[in-house]
Amino acid sequence: MPLANRFLDIRRDPHSDELLARGGDSEAHSVLQRAGFIAVVRVHEVYHRAPTGLTQDDESRLATDAVARLRAAGYHVDCDEDFDTDVRPASYLPLGSSVAHLAERIREATTSQEAADALTELTAAHAGILAALDDVLTATADFHDGLGQASDPYTARRLRYLADEQLRVIRSDLAHTRNTLADRHAPHPGRSTCTAEVPATERERSAVCACPPLPRTLPTPPPVAAGLRR
Repeated sequence: MPLANRFLDIRRDPHSDELLARGGDSEAHSVLQRAGFIAVVRVHEVYHRAPTGLTQDDESRLATDAVARLRAAGYHVDCDEDFDTDVRPASYLPLGSSVAHLAERIREATTSQEAADALTELTAAHAGILAALDDVLTATADFHDGLGQASDPYTARRLRYLADEQLRVIRSDLAHTRNTLADRHAPHPGRSTCTAEVPATERERSAVCACPPLPRTLPTPPPVAAGLRR
């Protein structure tokens, strides 16, 4: 990780008086968002601002909380004096880390069944991750139904469309993939599990495990430059 990504600035802009956070990597951006900041994505940079409508005291509390969380996560934060703090809150793995762990299980899977077991956590009809995401989208749509602004009904319809159409396709395709893997009962040919045990019949005295040697590949000769015929 580049060292520069471990540094952030959280200050009031001297021209606009906006509370802005700049710098950091994707993990730092996630911390800022959980503290209450809003990401602003531009062509050449990503920075964060405070939500609109906050009082200056509310913004100061938000910034101070972000400074504390970032420093607790090991980031170096330069900030206005009003936001400086020695508090280091306890940090917990976010919910997304549990989901990301499924990717690690699939990367380490040596059989179709192991990959299918990981995908089951996504596709299970009850308490599966995608089923829960469907519930979140629907609940957010219900929330917008009575929120009161002219654009809220459109937002609600859009969220229901995402749940009913887009997410349904993802769930269907992943469920099919999971079921196909569960039926195969096959080892992955490129991911054998090594027991680090040498059988008694092993001919090579230098062997430290029973894994077959890698296939020998002949070096590719360098290309011959074409010359002029005499």
